[in-house]
Amino acid sequence: MSPLILGLTLALLTLPVAFLVASFLGAGMLTAPGLLMVVLYAWVWLRLRPKQFIVHQDGLDVLWPLKRVQIPRADISSVRLISRQDLKNEIVRGVRIGAGGLWGGFGWLWTRRRGVIQMYISRTDNFVWIECAGARPWLITPEQPEAFVRALSR
Repeated sequence: MSPLILGLTLALLTLPVAFLVASFLGAGMLTAPGLLMVVLYAWVWLRLRPKQFIVHQDGLDVLWPLKRVQIPRADISSVRLISRQDLKNEIVRGVRIGAGGLWGGFGWLWTRRRGVIQMYISRTDNFVWIECAGARPWLITPEQPEAFVRALSR
């Protein structure tokens, strides 16, 4: 996780705690928002934030605690490292649809130039761009991007 996203995550994690503590101390109107935040944060952790990207002979598995997506190697037309500046040039402008700030940015990124992109990032650099034949591209930040690209390019 990049320092920016880590700081934002830590700040966001204090919110439901603060709301629930304030609720316990007499601000009862903060109970529902605090509980709603807990539910939303659990949803982001379990369904939106991937826990692992696994490259294997047949392709790529993306694992979440409650789901799994398999991208067959035959569907991957290219994989490459992409810098922050190159990413800006590639997408021009975008709107995130999903979660952002808490552990990273997850979901879709709608762009004028490329349409919808699957986005699962936890850093603000060292991006990996995966083009998929007949499907949306993926933008991810695996732990070891160079090794990931080499392994998936074979």
